Formats: sequence, structure tokens, C-alpha cells
Amino acid sequence: MHFLTEKQRGIALILVLWIVALLTVIAGNFVFAVRTDTVIAANQVSEARAQAYADAGIHRALYELFKPTADSTRWLANGAPHEWQFEDAKLKINLLDESGKIDLNTAAEPLLVGLLQSAGLDEEKANKLLNAILDWRDNDTLVRINGAEEAEYIAAGLKSLPTNEPFQTLEELQQVFGMTPAIYRAIVGTLTLHSRLPGINSAIAPREVLLAVPKVTAEQVDAYLLERQAALAANQPAPPFPLAASFSASDTGTVFNVRSEARMPDGSVFIREAVARLTREPKRPIAILSWKEGEAVTKEKST
Repeated sequence: MHFLTEKQRGIALILVLWIVALLTVIAGNFVFAVRTDTVIAANQVSEARAQAYADAGIHRALYELFKPTADSTRWLANGAPHEWQFEDAKLKINLLDESGKIDLNTAAEPLLVGLLQSAGLDEEKANKLLNAILDWRDNDTLVRINGAEEAEYIAAGLKSLPTNEPFQTLEELQQVFGMTPAIYRAIVGTLTLHSRLPGINSAIAPREVLLAVPKVTAEQVDAYLLERQAALAANQPAPPFPLAASFSASDTGTVFNVRSEARMPDGSVFIREAVARLTREPKRPIAILSWKEGEAVTKEKST
């Protein structure tokens, strides 16, 4: 019988220890990988659920539109936030008639200038950017004073060129000559492409929209909002904003913007934004005009 020497036993012990250590490392990596995959899968499931709940929030808001106007529980399309606990998700839903926003394609020029000034631009810069916007959406290639057509974009090394037709999406506004990310973020929430009105319905317009009315002050807007809030609390019709009379437009009540934010217990958040039009078709009472993932609201001014 062959017996191992002390030296051989020592070497064998070392090899065994190395093998055990190696197996321990492999097992640890495997456990870590499995645990990581489990966390990733759980996050994906939570995000998918948040998306589904946010979509449900959109449908809940649209359902509210079909309630009788005499129903005291009916949500008003005035942009006020509505809290809704749906199973384990907390939802914040905003419903706004698009007539409370400024139509990028049809709004009166003074209203657009006022909007740009409310974003922090002085009158000269606001008018210059307005002319670039108008040059983008008009159907000719003539350059307005301080505006921009194809030659100006090429000279500035910009890849995008004016379409010379109405804006098809609000995101397209980012490509306009002179537009900056800060200005875009400051004004995009006040804009629409669907009201097709030259003015706004001040009775439901958000504060940021009312601040775009030329020559109004923040104090005047805030005083009016308190008056409007008091009227709604007393179940009275919201009064129009007198200082916006030159830009007033009636409530069409057919196109609505809905923003639904779903927050899960683990912190997962999904935001859905949609624009829907009510139709007269019994088989298709709602037409979805826009359906996209939303972004967190940030208030940022440009100087």
C-alpha cells in the first residue's frame, strides 16, 4: 500500500483549500447574479405595473367626462389635481380642457410674445424668437425681420430646417432657430396643438398660461385665481379673467389633456400624458390624438 508523505499531504491540502475557495467564489458570484437578476426582474415588474396604473388613470379621467354635469363628484377639466388610490398605487391625475392652453399654431402673436416673456426673455429677444417660430410654421420662405428661414439654419450649422407648415408636434418647437432647452421646458406645458383657438379660456387656464397675457402681473393673476377658486368652492361658474378679455375664447369642451402619474410603494413612478377628443360617434366616443410617456414637471426660467 502506498502512503502519502507529509509533503504530499500538505500539497494536497493546499489544493483542496484552493478548490474550496474557488468553488466558494463561483457560488458567491452565482448567488449575486441570481440576486441581481431577481432585483432587475422585480424592478421591471414594478415599472410595468406603474405604467398600467398610469394608463388606468387616463381612462378614469376620460370616464369622468361622461358623467352628468349635475353630478357633484364629476371631475372638472380645469387642471386641478385629483388624487386616486388604485389598489397599491397612488395616482395624481390632471384633467384640462385644451382651450385653457395656448395653441402654438393659431394663437395671437401678442399672446405668444407674452408667453416667451413670462419664460424670462426680454421684449427684444421674445419678438426675435417669435418671428423664428412664425417663419417655421408659415407656408412661405420669406424671412421676417429677425426671423429665420432655411439660409439662417444652414449658416448656423443646424441640421433641422423650417417645415413651412403648422407644427405637427410640440417637440418640433425645440428645432426652431434660437430655441433653447430652458425656454422650451418653461413654456411647453402651456402649449397645445389642438384647441385651434386664437386665444384662451381664462376661466380654466392655469397660472402659467394667464401670466402670458400681455401686461398682466403675477399679483393680478394670483388675485384672480383666488377669486376663481372661491367661485368653484361655492359651486358657482368660474369668472373669466377681465385682463384677458382681448384674448378670451369660449370653452369648446371637446379636446382634453390628461396627465396621470402613478407611484408604487417601492418608489417606481410612471407618467402618462394623453390628448383626447370627444366625438359624436356612438361607436367611437373618444379619439386619442396623443399618447406618450410624460416627464416630471420642472419649473425653470430662462434669462
